[in-house]
Amino acid sequence: MSSEEETFRRLAVELRLLEGTAEALQSRINLVNAALTEFRIASVTLEGIEKEKENSSLFVPIGGGSYIKAKLGSADKVIVGMGAGVATERTMEEARGTLERRLGELEKTRNTLQQQLTQVIGKIQDGRSRLQELTAKLSEEKEKTKRVRKTKTRT
Repeated sequence: MSSEEETFRRLAVELRLLEGTAEALQSRINLVNAALTEFRIASVTLEGIEKEKENSSLFVPIGGGSYIKAKLGSADKVIVGMGAGVATERTMEEARGTLERRLGELEKTRNTLQQQLTQVIGKIQDGRSRLQELTAKLSEEKEKTKRVRKTKTRT
């Protein structure tokens, strides 16, 4: 096996690995985007609740596009998820601050993932170009070998 054939095989394996990495990064970006959407909705909801008066009627989502009717007891305190199934009571201002910090962290994470994905995609494109060059070169060498064999058998 020639060194070009070995390079071709190595490059093909490397491209498969890079494509897997790109898919994993895209999946993580999708998860971060979903979390960003959820936190933005929570932030907008808090803004709306702040404007409501005590005992206002609200529709509270319970999942699956279903809601229950509830009365707002107080808009002063909010239960905020802290992670790992833990939640704590916070003032409205503290809750909004927590959401804003998390949104900022998620934005940074998404930007980092986007940069990594862009780099991986660049490497994939470079690898594919190199693979095409090697394919053309190996095809050309194979064709030359065939012509040499035909010439030798005629004499």
